[in-house]
Amino acid sequence: MTVATAERIRRSEQTRPRRRGRERQGRLAFWLLLPAFLAVFGVIVYPMFRTLLISLFEVKSAVATVTPFVGLDNYLQALSSGGFWSAMGRTLYFTIASTGIELVLGLAIAWLLNARLRGRWLLRALVVLPWALPTIVNAAMWKGIYNAQYGALNGLLSQLGLIDQYQAWLSDPFTALNFLIVADAWKTTPLVAFFLLAGLTAIPGELYEAARVDRAGWFRTFRSVTIPLLAPSIALVLVLRTVEAVKVFDIVYAMTRGGPANGTQTISYYTYVTAFSEQNYGLGSAISYLIVVVILALSALYLRLLRRSEMSML
Repeated sequence: MTVATAERIRRSEQTRPRRRGRERQGRLAFWLLLPAFLAVFGVIVYPMFRTLLISLFEVKSAVATVTPFVGLDNYLQALSSGGFWSAMGRTLYFTIASTGIELVLGLAIAWLLNARLRGRWLLRALVVLPWALPTIVNAAMWKGIYNAQYGALNGLLSQLGLIDQYQAWLSDPFTALNFLIVADAWKTTPLVAFFLLAGLTAIPGELYEAARVDRAGWFRTFRSVTIPLLAPSIALVLVLRTVEAVKVFDIVYAMTRGGPANGTQTISYYTYVTAFSEQNYGLGSAISYLIVVVILALSALYLRLLRRSEMSML
């Protein structure tokens, strides 16, 4: 046996335990990840493909055995429906208004929380409370505030002399939609604030020092330093909140059930009514995938604008 052959055998014997150890670790990792994979497949992947499949058939009952294949007819029926476009318009209004309010208020709160104030930790703990509140509890609370007989809003405005008699705030479609936006923004603004606070804390203090040396005012500093460096955080907030606002359902269900006169019926609630109340599962599934297309388009638009702003900064 040559020296080279003996050396190869010795190295092979040394690496064999390592190889076996890696194989055991790989098998252990597989079995540890298998439950999570099955859960993701059962809760997300399979329902997605099942919904896509149902959207291509005329399914009018949960126990139907014969479901004619209709192809894209459900999608065409949804796109030609006035109810679909009305719900989409209300959803876009809800999304733009609630996201805009949350972004402005969240930026102001983040700026305040980033300031060197005494007891800042207590202020941060108080700010997070609305976001920690469950959505159903938040909806029930605001429904009580808007109540026409004993609501706190009527009591406050009456004490201030702004109204002569109690108002039914949720009885008018447009007013109800706007008050729904207020309830949603109150809960979600703290989350936006903490996202933006993380972005503010990552901005180097030397840049603000340089701005002060250049005698830049607060507005110029905010426009030239804070906003450009905060753009990635703002884009992340816009994408996340747009997705959630387009999908909004629970607060609508808990507060107004889509009324009055369908004035607060967002696209998600419209899908729920179509699929489960009207038992038209094929059309409801098609509308669900149209919602996905809208969300992807808005997210792509935000990311493209962010990329363009980053390129202009270079």
